[in-house]
Amino acid sequence: MLNNITIMGRLTKDPELRYTQSGTAVTSFTLAVERDYSGKDSEKQVDFIDFLAWRNTAEFLTKYFSKGRMVVVAGRLQTRFWEDKNGSKHKAVEIVAENVYF
Repeated sequence: MLNNITIMGRLTKDPELRYTQSGTAVTSFTLAVERDYSGKDSEKQVDFIDFLAWRNTAEFLTKYFSKGRMVVVAGRLQTRFWEDKNGSKHKAVEIVAENVYF
């Protein structure tokens, strides 16, 4: 099976480094990615895509990148399901960043 994705966009805010209870570095971030075409009013369309980075990738991202910076991310698409404390079911689609480039 093949699950690779490469996306280029701008960070919507500074990535913040967090750690899991076991001490693993993690950060989540969003990229604003312009579409190749414009809408009816000639204004560029933008998608906001959620990412997750772990360990060294998370540390690298939070150290060298900030809001507005152009970033190229290579990774894999992931779908998560969970149930909150009220019993409502949720779904999140995100990209797990494996490589990040200037």
